[in-house]
Amino acid sequence: MKQKDDSLKGTLDRLQEKDIYLNINHLQDGTYVLKITHKNIIIKETRFNKSQKK
Repeated sequence: MKQKDDSLKGTLDRLQEKDIYLNINHLQDGTYVLKITHKNIIIKETRFNKSQKK
């Protein structure tokens, strides 16, 4: 029996060099932690809150 592949895959258009975009539109409200890693070492950690606009 073949297993079902539940992974999500996609492609991005080429963005400007050295820019990273994080779109949080579809995240639920709450506090999030963003960890940037290089060679499995965390080089930057930041926290942010996403709240609903009033």
